[in-house]
Amino acid sequence: MRGPTSGGYTPAHLAHVNADRWPGVAIMPDNRLLRYRARAAESRFAAACDMAGISLDPDSPGGADLTVEHEELFLRLADSGWLGLAEGYMAGEWRSRDLVSSLAGLLESGFAPRGRLRSGAPVSLKIGGYAGGELPSDLVRLFSGDGMSAFGARFASGVPTTVRTSVPSFVRGAGRGSEPSGHFVDITTLAPPVAVERADLGAAQQRAAESLLDAARVRKGTDLVEFPCGGGTVALAAARRGATVDCLTADPGLAESVLLLLDEDPDGGRVHVAVTKNPIPTRLDWGGRYDSLVSVEKLEVLGATERTHYLHSLERMLTPGGYAALQSVVATEKMGRTGRDALSVGRAYIWPSLDHVMVEEIHREIDRMTRLRIVAEAHFGSHYETTLRLQREVFAANERNAAAAGFDVVFRRLWDYQLALMEAMFRLGWLDAVQVTVTGRYHRFR
Repeated sequence: MRGPTSGGYTPAHLAHVNADRWPGVAIMPDNRLLRYRARAAESRFAAACDMAGISLDPDSPGGADLTVEHEELFLRLADSGWLGLAEGYMAGEWRSRDLVSSLAGLLESGFAPRGRLRSGAPVSLKIGGYAGGELPSDLVRLFSGDGMSAFGARFASGVPTTVRTSVPSFVRGAGRGSEPSGHFVDITTLAPPVAVERADLGAAQQRAAESLLDAARVRKGTDLVEFPCGGGTVALAAARRGATVDCLTADPGLAESVLLLLDEDPDGGRVHVAVTKNPIPTRLDWGGRYDSLVSVEKLEVLGATERTHYLHSLERMLTPGGYAALQSVVATEKMGRTGRDALSVGRAYIWPSLDHVMVEEIHREIDRMTRLRIVAEAHFGSHYETTLRLQREVFAANERNAAAAGFDVVFRRLWDYQLALMEAMFRLGWLDAVQVTVTGRYHRFR
């Protein structure tokens, strides 16, 4: 989490910010050396905006694209880099008439707020492990299409194209004896959606859930585990197919929210919600075996160590011949240091172990750590980009409801910034969305 900054002060424009809740926003870093570096940070910021074609001049035709309201922004940039840029936005120290385009321009320009030799995570950013906590259901309702899903959607207008592709094996000793040196994966790419409106978001999130269930071969009579449990969309969709579903979570608040949804649905009785002692349950915590397993956007928030534990648990829970379908946001080969620095706001305030790996790394980890293998991939990055745009629109429309629910202005700006940052990275091709199908290494499709 983001810790307080020593040697700081609270300027007048931040007097309304709760310093106990938002120390990184309310308390400005300040010392003589930092003020010297702030001048250089201001110059780098202006140069990056100029390179990106972002106008800072209010007298330019059409006005300024980005407006700096308080010069404290540059102290933040010198102290905390990209995290300082995010906290400056949360503090209301700068604004943009097109936040996604401004962030995309700064990212593409290679903006390094603290300089090339001083980039990377600030000292005050304390990275934690995955503790099993999920986004509050009260928040999810404010930006989702169906009121319970935070994940990326698949819209009906995207035409799929599938190519069977040979990929290398990452199993140690591959190519020797009986172990193959590679295998085939069906790689599907969805064309960008067209003519999409905000009202389409809920159905598209349902479509993403259904595609996961299809990939996991879920049908009537299937024993399914959703691990970790999402907001209820996937579990209910599986129950309506006639599957029996276990939802595992270490978050009691999420469990309570999902149980309320199940009580309102005629098929909710097919779903059992269990709160586990550990975020990634051991064999002693949970010894169930299942025909199918699904997971929605959890690999990227686990961190490397917990991701290893997760894959071992996945292998243990699947019966021989079973299938798992995992949806994840992954990095592409275009993702570099600038992008990873920019994602520090997510690690500081939302997901302490956030780590977007490339899909090739997921292949490698599954091959090396388990007796499973990825046999299919479905890529839908353009659909995810559209999802984020619509989620921002829904969240903006619900701003008054968010305030009434207890989400203060700092949090509302944080969530708007986070969604915009991810949308910018999808626009640049630095992030992609993928659903992978996993089964036993030598198992044939059924």
